[in-house]
Order: sequence, then C-alpha cells, then structure tokens
Amino acid sequence: MPKKIYRVRLTDAERYELEAIIKSGNHGARKLNRARILLQADADHSDSQIAKNLHTGTATVQRTRQRFVEGNLSGALHDKRRPGGQRKLDEKGEAMLETLAHSQPPSGRKRWTLQLVAARLVELHIVDEISYETVRQALKKNALSLT
Repeated sequence: MPKKIYRVRLTDAERYELEAIIKSGNHGARKLNRARILLQADADHSDSQIAKNLHTGTATVQRTRQRFVEGNLSGALHDKRRPGGQRKLDEKGEAMLETLAHSQPPSGRKRWTLQLVAARLVELHIVDEISYETVRQALKKNALSLT
C-alpha cells in the first residue's frame, strides 16, 4: 500500500469537536460527512475504505485530508467563500433599464422585448454585453414589466 501524502492526526480536542458535531445532528450534510471522513482517516482507514463506508467518492476523501493537513480543522469542515461575479447593471444601468421599460418601443413594435432592451443597453454603451435573462431578473427585482 502506498504511503499517504496527507496523514490525518487529530488531537484529543479536535476528535472531541468532530464527535460533538456528529452527535448533535444540527449541521449540514457536507460538514457531517467531512467530520466522519476525518475521524476515519485518523483511525488509519484507507481512502477507498472510507469512501465505501460513507458512500462518497475517493476524491472527496483525498480533498478533505489535504484541506485538513494544509489548513486546519475549520478549513477541512467548511467550504471557502465564493464571491461570485460582478453585477452587470449598476444603479445607473438599472435606472436606464427602468427608463427604457417605460419608454415607447422601437418603431414597428408594439412593446419592448427582453432581447430588444438588452440590445439597446449595449447600443447606448451602458454595458459591454448583457443577456436578456439578466435584463429579466433586473426587471423582476425592481417590480417592473415591459407591458
């Protein structure tokens, strides 16, 4: 059996904390699963054996081991923050969207469509690019409609 790169060695306090997490049952499934992985890894079970016992993938076991060894217990139990992307429409863009929604539609049209509004926002250089779905979500958030 090959040597493990990331060996999990828990202190008594860490083991107690993990057991308390599992016993309380007031945590998310991921956190509970990771706690069980760390406890079994500390008991020198192999990754494949842990994965089989917990009905999870070996990659999950390996990642959890790595996150514990490279970081700490908290890093192994919790996901890193995911900041998300930047907003396409700022206040100025949303104001322009509202103005367009209340304005007369282009000639030959009875009303604005989401695609037309998105195209007009790009034409006016409010945004570089925008999808009609983003326009729809912004309209919904501001309780506006194109009718």
